[in-house]
Amino acid sequence: MTVTRFAPSPTGYIHVGNLRTALMNFMIARKAGGTFILRIDDTDPERSKPEYVDAIKQDLEWLGLTWDRVETQSSRLDRYAAAADDLRAKGRFYEAFETPTELDLKRKKQLNMGKPPVYDRAALALSDAEKDALRAERSGHWRFKLDQSRIEWTDGVLGDISIDAASVSDPVLIRGDGQVLYTLASVVDDTDMGVTHVVRGSDHVTNTATQIQMIQAIDGTVPSFAHHSLLTGPAGESLSKRLGTLALRDLRENGVEPMALLSLMARLGSSQPVEVRSTMEELIEGFDINQFGSAPTKFDVDDLGPLTARALSGMALDAVADDVAAAGVPGDQAEAFWQLTRDNIGTRADLAGWWQILQNGATPLVDAEDADFVSEALAALPDLPFTATTWSDWTGQMKATTGRKGKSLFMPLRKALTGRAKGPEMAEFMPLMQAKPKT
Repeated sequence: MTVTRFAPSPTGYIHVGNLRTALMNFMIARKAGGTFILRIDDTDPERSKPEYVDAIKQDLEWLGLTWDRVETQSSRLDRYAAAADDLRAKGRFYEAFETPTELDLKRKKQLNMGKPPVYDRAALALSDAEKDALRAERSGHWRFKLDQSRIEWTDGVLGDISIDAASVSDPVLIRGDGQVLYTLASVVDDTDMGVTHVVRGSDHVTNTATQIQMIQAIDGTVPSFAHHSLLTGPAGESLSKRLGTLALRDLRENGVEPMALLSLMARLGSSQPVEVRSTMEELIEGFDINQFGSAPTKFDVDDLGPLTARALSGMALDAVADDVAAAGVPGDQAEAFWQLTRDNIGTRADLAGWWQILQNGATPLVDAEDADFVSEALAALPDLPFTATTWSDWTGQMKATTGRKGKSLFMPLRKALTGRAKGPEMAEFMPLMQAKPKT
């Protein structure tokens, strides 16, 4: 069975970069009829917050990314300790004592000598007496001892990858304060939970190389890996400083539709065009991780506006019934109102504005050169209620009396009735009007 996971850290709100990873793993699992695990990476007790766990779940639920089960890494610390003991017994785990300052000095010295800044494994040469002396003055951290051979795999996005383990530092898996780090927890979890496919950002490629050896060291099965490209801004700039403003909850509060966001993220960076889909099933059906490229992928939040409008335009009343009712529209007028406005809103919040115009009348938008014409036209406007022929009858009358035609006839009258230069077909708009324009 195909098993994937999304493993966010509950140290903040998830953003579009996180979503890309979550969505790809979700679609792989769903397309194969497999299992999608939400795994909370909460091994950092200082930064992990319950409110962020709740927020992560709310954001995923808003998008329809439902999970089959939730796992928390904080509940598995005993399992990680057992795995660490196993690695020690196999000679693949060793204690080191360098401080961050000492490690930084070593790196600088290596760089100055033209060498790669790789940990020199000095800790392996320490005698038991030297280790005891160091333990008396500082806490040791634990590193995984890499087999310094080439690590190779075929990546679902990047193709064939080969990394020389001798060019990589032995990774720290347990800090001096005893905190289990992501690398160890992730490897143990992926093995125990039977994860078959791991999709994540291309900044994890080196992590993957070391994790492959770790999985093999604990007798696990190496999953299929795929590393998607990282998102950039529209001009190719780094998004790292902007991700805080691209949190999913902020996009939701700004009226972005779930299917607009999902439709964009499910195809962005692939060879397929971005097209708004109406269901998750349609997105999943056309998803293929192998169609994604390795080049940095440009993301422009402004693209979500037109996509949201397009998503709304394709919806039936049932999908927005609560929003239409919240705008104050009576049930017997809801269908006609939605058909009138669905192609003329940017977000659901715009519904209320259109209903206010229909119910209370608009403040006319009048250009100076049209003032006399509009005044004459409004004086000739028939009494309510308007019908399906009121617009054509009224404009026909004004054409005959003023000689205006085309845009010079229709646009000033539209702006006078709606207070806007764009909007629904006026022949359909006028029968729903319950008040004339304000004067």
